[in-house]
Amino acid sequence: MEYIHMLQPLSALPAGASGTVRVLTATGGPLRRLLDLGLVDGTPVEAAFKGPSGDPVAYSFRGVLIALRNQDAATVLVEPHAQ
Repeated sequence: MEYIHMLQPLSALPAGASGTVRVLTATGGPLRRLLDLGLVDGTPVEAAFKGPSGDPVAYSFRGVLIALRNQDAATVLVEPHAQ
């Protein structure tokens, strides 16, 4: 159970930080959208850009740049990479 404590929401990654997707907590349509985008267990992802308000945030993964709202990114738990 200690492993889960090492995870943090994707929305908590600062700009320029990266991590690996480990758990999706979304359900229904939002879960389907995240899976369709390719955010699955083992996917490396980087918080590329945050706007002045901090929402949405542009994330880079699988060779694309996708903007996600904080409420959606909060449902993606990542294992942060050492910086």
